[in-house]
Amino acid sequence: MTKRLISSLSSSAAPAVLGAALLAGCSTVTDTEMASASDTMPAEEMVEDTVEEVAAVPQATGYFAQPSSLPLQAPDFTKVSDDDYLPAFEQAMAIHNAELSAIRDNPAAPTFENTIVALETSGAMLNRVGAIFFALTGSNTNDTLIAVQTEIGPKLSAHYDAFVLDPVLFQRVKAIYDQREALGLEGEDAVLLRETYEGMVQAGAELTEEQKTEVKAINTRLSEVTTEFGQRVRNATVENALIVDTAEELAGLSDGEIEAAAKLAASKDMEGKYAIALQNTTQQPSLPNLENRAVREKLFKLSYNRADQGDDNDTRALIAEIASLRARKAALFGQPDWASYVMYDRMAKNPKTALDFMEQMVPALAATQRREAALLNEQIAAGGENFEVKPWDWYRYAEQVRKEKYDLDENAVKPYFELTRVLEDGIFFAANKLYGLSFKQRTDLPVYHPTVTTYDVFEEDGSQLGIFYFDPFQRPSKRGGAWMSNFVRQTYLGGTKPVIYNVLNIPQAAEGEPQLVSFDNVNTLFHEFGHALHGFFADQKYASLSGTATARDFVEYPSQVNEMWATYPEVLQNYAKHYETGETIPTELIEKIEAAAKFNQGYDFGEVVEAALLDMKWHALSPEEAAQITTAEQVDAFERNALEELGLEIGLVPPRYRSSYFNHIFSSPTGYSSGYYSYLWTEMLDRDSRKWFMDNGGLTRANGQHQRDTVLSRGGTMDYFEMFENFAGRQPDVTPMLEARGLIAGDTDALDTADGALPGRTVGTK
Repeated sequence: MTKRLISSLSSSAAPAVLGAALLAGCSTVTDTEMASASDTMPAEEMVEDTVEEVAAVPQATGYFAQPSSLPLQAPDFTKVSDDDYLPAFEQAMAIHNAELSAIRDNPAAPTFENTIVALETSGAMLNRVGAIFFALTGSNTNDTLIAVQTEIGPKLSAHYDAFVLDPVLFQRVKAIYDQREALGLEGEDAVLLRETYEGMVQAGAELTEEQKTEVKAINTRLSEVTTEFGQRVRNATVENALIVDTAEELAGLSDGEIEAAAKLAASKDMEGKYAIALQNTTQQPSLPNLENRAVREKLFKLSYNRADQGDDNDTRALIAEIASLRARKAALFGQPDWASYVMYDRMAKNPKTALDFMEQMVPALAATQRREAALLNEQIAAGGENFEVKPWDWYRYAEQVRKEKYDLDENAVKPYFELTRVLEDGIFFAANKLYGLSFKQRTDLPVYHPTVTTYDVFEEDGSQLGIFYFDPFQRPSKRGGAWMSNFVRQTYLGGTKPVIYNVLNIPQAAEGEPQLVSFDNVNTLFHEFGHALHGFFADQKYASLSGTATARDFVEYPSQVNEMWATYPEVLQNYAKHYETGETIPTELIEKIEAAAKFNQGYDFGEVVEAALLDMKWHALSPEEAAQITTAEQVDAFERNALEELGLEIGLVPPRYRSSYFNHIFSSPTGYSSGYYSYLWTEMLDRDSRKWFMDNGGLTRANGQHQRDTVLSRGGTMDYFEMFENFAGRQPDVTPMLEARGLIAGDTDALDTADGALPGRTVGTK
């Protein structure tokens, strides 16, 4: 069990390792089949210890007692009910405790096999329960599952605290770690040992007993309050849907969208009215098309204020408590703030590197925001209207400028993107050209919702690589965003292959209408499948180092690179076909899409930068500073001041997530806290990698194999700068990202570092 996973487990209800996908990105599941410690011990140590361990472990019962009998251990949703999860969790924790006791109390001297590998392979039943449970609480939850989640969260937190803070277990781990040079461990063995030891230290193994007690209390409370935060945000998002009385108020939306709004209102017992559901971000997809400005403003404000209305769904008091708890915990470890505490295993290593990286973009970004706002005000005036652009107007008039400036109409693009064709003739086609993969839909596997589909994934030689679950549509039982995770993770030690799911929130077409998707959703589809490829190409002995088990500021990199193939000519010609005529999307339309991509970066890029910097501001608080923020008003004031300090046009471009519904950073004990910058950091790696692909021939089998060999198959087994250098032949450069965003025009004048190097790194060196 790596330091990364141990730190997640010790400070949370273990969602990262037990199947909960983290927000707008992905986490993975340690779903390895259990092997007892005795299976891997040296022969001379096996006999006595095997008897003791088998006798000590309770007999598992029920569906989760053994790996699934379905292909590749895919979950059988027909054999488990909502009422099964709580007793299964409790039994699995008891079994895991017995396994840990057998390791701790083993009279034999600690060895890599009887301690480190034994820890790695313990908890298999607990992993199986969590893999399914946390998938459902994210994608198809209900009142029963919510109640179980609320109850089990603190119990899981306490369970893992007892494990990682056990002094006897730690001494066994430390004894092996202290002998690491003499043992001569190499490769994954060496990484597993280092990360197990460092993870236990990070969890608090070297703290005093008094400090450990306080850490346990903080972890338990963080589990409770972050779970409550996520539930309140979900409720606030559902309950603050826009409700209007007439179809005329929705002028500008398509007939299908208006019909869907009528159905949603009817489902809320408001027959005759119309409802538009909120998505998780501040901006809402319907805003560009709504003609009625008052309706646009109402929809935007419902989104912006969804969780700060002083009702049962208000999250601000929870935010204050979370920030204070995190700062207190960091102080126990001698760290000045939470960001410094959690970034120890990130590619960026420390808050200063991440902040310097982001802040060097602010001057060019601020200028872009002001320039684009002026263009939009000109557009408003040219239309004979007498107001200045507000956030609820921005995308509507940006779309008008885009149409005029680039002659691009998003509604003219959408008919070329039919969902199944995008997936099978676009995403799967690109994966075949790059990696030799093939896909075959299957209908025999149980699914957790009727709209989920499944595919077998095959290697070029015909052998099965894994199974893929695809869950594309928005529904009230699903949280917002898009993500990937594993039902089963690849591991040679457990003999398992990856079973992976992608979850998205695409509005489902009205019955009888074609399922068309926006180009933004096309990008999201390619993005999430990039995560899936990272998981499918896992090539590790140990599950906790496998596939996407990487640093938070690296895991988004492979998925972002995969987006490049969405507009690659050979791929486009295969999937972007008009749903009525079969005509391939015209080249000039794609050229317009690519040219227009640099427009509106003041908003598109700005809202992400603001959210990332807001995240870092919350987590740069000292315990004393955090303790001063206790009321809803003080939370609002901190957010306002933190954003105003940036020098960006926050009145026009609010952050992608306000604190009150920033699920990424507040809905789990760790999550993306001090890590939302990762999307920007990995975009830098992504854009630099796209340049490498284009410089080396683009969509070729050889290039795909090179990426698979150097990045996609490496998991969390090596230094990330070294991994990137193995791929690109040099260290990463930020310049291609800024050029792609339109913030610089082929030069580096806007950079603080004239050569485009990262702060604190030298181009071309490790």
